[in-house]
Amino acid sequence: MAYSKAIVGAALVAGLIATGASAQQMSFFRIGTGGTAGTYYPIGGLIANAISNPPGSRACDAGGSCGVPGLVASALASNGSVANVNAIAGGTLESGFAQSDVASWAYEGTGIWDGKPKVDKLRAIANLYPESIHLVASAASGVKSVADLKGKRVSIDEPGSGTLVDAKIILEGYGLSEGDITVENLKPDQAADRMRDGAMDAFFFVGGYPAGAIAELASQHEITLVPINCTEAPSICDNYGFFAEDTVPGGTYDNVAEDTPTLAVGAQWITSADQPEELIYGITKAMWNDSTRKLLDSGHAKGKVITKENAVKGLGIPLHPGAEKFYKEAGLIE
Repeated sequence: MAYSKAIVGAALVAGLIATGASAQQMSFFRIGTGGTAGTYYPIGGLIANAISNPPGSRACDAGGSCGVPGLVASALASNGSVANVNAIAGGTLESGFAQSDVASWAYEGTGIWDGKPKVDKLRAIANLYPESIHLVASAASGVKSVADLKGKRVSIDEPGSGTLVDAKIILEGYGLSEGDITVENLKPDQAADRMRDGAMDAFFFVGGYPAGAIAELASQHEITLVPINCTEAPSICDNYGFFAEDTVPGGTYDNVAEDTPTLAVGAQWITSADQPEELIYGITKAMWNDSTRKLLDSGHAKGKVITKENAVKGLGIPLHPGAEKFYKEAGLIE
């Protein structure tokens, strides 16, 4: 499985070459994210910078790194939730981001993991933020509801992504199958490029808003955000309890003035039970210090809703013992 484009901030690079860098043992910690045009990737970069503290870095109280001493974390682009779970299970990633539904299925051996070995060592570090299901259609396509997708060219994302899983659920809930559409398996930036060229009618993306690829597309091409709700398709929420009602506010994307009702799942940071308790405790503690708070608040629109108080909510898998230790000390769990 190929992973690329490690994000290591300039501060980390400077720390690595600082005087005395060899005096402290260095360790590495990877965070699998998603496509570079989504939300996982930039959020992963922020968190990687926050939890890193390479040998030779200035002290936290002197304006330096406030992460785990000796740790160099990096955010890696990947195919998304399913790929990250598989990589963690296979030992090729220390951690990654995943949708709450995908993580729960993998841990329990249900849903898309039915008939496959359970990933029973999967553990949570934190719940991060709601991931909204975007169904983006070209205004010229005339698509205004999910049912209108019949006969259209629709990207449902790449194999290994949580978006693909949820897109199939949404289609089924509205009485459609993959056979009713012309399926493409593209990341949102690729799908957006095709839409600009008139070769794509609609595409799904699950992620925090505003999503970079959609924002860029909307600034150049007239789009429609298609509503998705369980009033029109009750079987979705009846069969899949991890979906929550959500709204993409009007004005999030150019020329989409009205609020768009949709559904959401939780974005979660996950790891393996095999990761050392002391390491994950330190990472969790660094994730929620004041320095990280500033990085999250200023670094991305979704960063503001990543809070310590929500970190233990909506988890469908057990907390890693290191994370659990921190949240107990913080009074967030008993």
